[in-house]
Amino acid sequence: MKETPQEKKIRQNLQESGISPQGFLGEDERHIHEIVATDLAVLERLGKTKEEIADRMEFFSQEAFSHYDGNVIIDQIYEIEYDTVRGKIPCPFDHPGLFRKGEITLNNLHKNLKISWTPLNIHMIRAHGFFEGKGAKHRLEPKDLIEILFK
Repeated sequence: MKETPQEKKIRQNLQESGISPQGFLGEDERHIHEIVATDLAVLERLGKTKEEIADRMEFFSQEAFSHYDGNVIIDQIYEIEYDTVRGKIPCPFDHPGLFRKGEITLNNLHKNLKISWTPLNIHMIRAHGFFEGKGAKHRLEPKDLIEILFK
């Protein structure tokens, strides 16, 4: 599939040293549309939407932000912590606005499972259905997210 000029710019933004030194694609060489379609198919098979995932991540992120100096436990199930980093980062898909840097870590205490994400991850999932490419530093597997986020 031939890329449009806009898609070429987005792919460039998603690669290492585009917007992020680590990039968002890892070693994934698939077209962006294929990456997104594959992940959205997983969500559909598991009965969740990208909006439900993003809403749940946003809920936990807001809890972590409000407890800036440490972790917080919610419903005796979830332990959340926010590790802040100075600065903001733009969306590689050229959406306006900047997203705070830092990492939210969620530990599902009942399942003994842990996952981390960034505020930009939430936006990319909600707005673009993009969970990052295979092997990317902040790649989020949809199946793992569902298992950890929803009791």
